[in-house]
Amino acid sequence: MSSVTIPPPACMLRPLEVPFRYLFGPGPSNVPPRILAAGGRPIIGHMHSEMFGIMNDIKKGIQYAFQTSNNMTLAMSGSGHTAMECAVFNIVEPGESVLVAINGIWGERVAEIAERMGMKLIIKIMPAHCFLEIHPYLLRALAKHKPVLFFLTHGESSAGLVHPMDGVGDICHKYNCLLLVDSVASLGAAPLLMDQQNIDILYTGSQKALNAPPGTAPVSFSERACHKMFNRKTKPVSYLLDMTHLSNYWGNDGKPERIYHHTGPVSGFFALRESLAILAEMGLENSWSHHTEIAEYLWKGLEDLGLKLFIKDKDLRLPSVTTIAIPEGYDWKELLAYIMKHHRIEFTGGLGPSVGMVLRIGLMGYNCNKANAAMALAALEDALKQCRKSKA
Repeated sequence: MSSVTIPPPACMLRPLEVPFRYLFGPGPSNVPPRILAAGGRPIIGHMHSEMFGIMNDIKKGIQYAFQTSNNMTLAMSGSGHTAMECAVFNIVEPGESVLVAINGIWGERVAEIAERMGMKLIIKIMPAHCFLEIHPYLLRALAKHKPVLFFLTHGESSAGLVHPMDGVGDICHKYNCLLLVDSVASLGAAPLLMDQQNIDILYTGSQKALNAPPGTAPVSFSERACHKMFNRKTKPVSYLLDMTHLSNYWGNDGKPERIYHHTGPVSGFFALRESLAILAEMGLENSWSHHTEIAEYLWKGLEDLGLKLFIKDKDLRLPSVTTIAIPEGYDWKELLAYIMKHHRIEFTGGLGPSVGMVLRIGLMGYNCNKANAAMALAALEDALKQCRKSKA
């Protein structure tokens, strides 16, 4: 008698169907054909010498994108959250203090990670549309609490804010504190210079301006961070994210042989390598200026529609993700549903502290061009005409 009692599910007997959509939200963004083709190449073993060569290329590409000469540079097998947890898990030990600046959801996430680990947590909370007047606050907080790590989001996608970074690392180092920066939404779209700005740990995600599929997360550690990380008294709480093992897997520990740690996302690494190659071919400064040019075109178009941009100060607006104050009288969910149904375009609402406050439009990398910006503006104009507006 057969021991199989559960029949094959009907859904698994049908072909996979995926609709085409214009991903003009905060990410993921549409993947260009060149990167899709790279991800579709034949699989090779994750411990093959050719795979190590591709990983070495990825390391060099990340060093260029981050503008760093750090040896301890790699890509995590997972999303940006993986790199976020890797940084906190490896740097901070039980009983040590972490300082977190919160002006959107990503600071909230780091704070929760630290809290779950039982760390001493110091939080500075700001309105979602504001930047931290960093220097006077940092000086007081560092002197009083003596944290080992300070977290700051460079491109806060939930608010559409890009945070000034100059001088922050210098202040942290004066108080023997490491600087951890999230650049998931900003890398390739807004200027960021890891070494020159004295950033100790920097990470990003593959799916935004880099235009690779979600699932890999570049990260880099300074020598100062490595000294703290590799002189711990206790092991990190995660085996998968333990940099002692990951540094060997990526050939960063100086040992002649790489030892199996986990099976990396081979196709994801192919795609990431190609996305970093595209950025290198374009040039970082060209990418930054291009994102700014398209963002300014979009901002003017939104204002011409009578809409208000959430971030008032133009210099603090994130070029890759624009936040619009929800127009008075409209149901933001109805607007987004209409645009998806009639234009096949994804915009999103707020996230975390900005929920119910903003609509978000993201034009990143491959999606960042005037034709897409004009398409986004036309879809939004149509929705404003067609959707019901309350009389209140």
